[in-house]
Amino acid sequence: MRDGVAAAIESGPDMVVVGQAADGAEAIVRFRELLPDVALIDLQMPGVDGLQAIATICGEYPAARIIVLTSYPGDARVKRALTFGACAYLLKTATREEILTAIRSVMGGKRVVASEVAGEIASHAWSEMLSDRELSVLRLVATGHTNKRIADVLCISEDTVKARLKNIMTKLDAMDRTHAVTLARDRGFFDA
Repeated sequence: MRDGVAAAIESGPDMVVVGQAADGAEAIVRFRELLPDVALIDLQMPGVDGLQAIATICGEYPAARIIVLTSYPGDARVKRALTFGACAYLLKTATREEILTAIRSVMGGKRVVASEVAGEIASHAWSEMLSDRELSVLRLVATGHTNKRIADVLCISEDTVKARLKNIMTKLDAMDRTHAVTLARDRGFFDA
């Protein structure tokens, strides 16, 4: 995928690839060395993931222009990437022309969000986000813990666990615990 994106960029008369990285840690190092005009970063990378790389780069270089190019459209994931400083969010299904147009747009100071991603964000725009406490319960549900075990691990009562699960299922419009975990995973809540 990386080679294909690099070839697409190199085919543009006004662009050149100045470097590549295999993971998030290397992306941070290469950004510091090369200070590119625009960086394309995937979210799913070994070691330091894309969200961490974006947060680090934008923390050090607030004017950095970063385009997320990933296969993950979840709304929580997108919001985090944009909050951390990404200027654009594209899916790997983007065409060569869409990628080149996004790079030019970001260079021009614009923000770009793929239409599929914008649709995902819009479909959950009025949904409440899960609180950190609710996420801690849902993460333990995802690993197969019972309500009693979750209560023990988090030092809360079983009634509190049940109340949080009820809130989670309402916020996610989930039918049951398993459905809540699936929806949360799809929307990117576990990527923090």
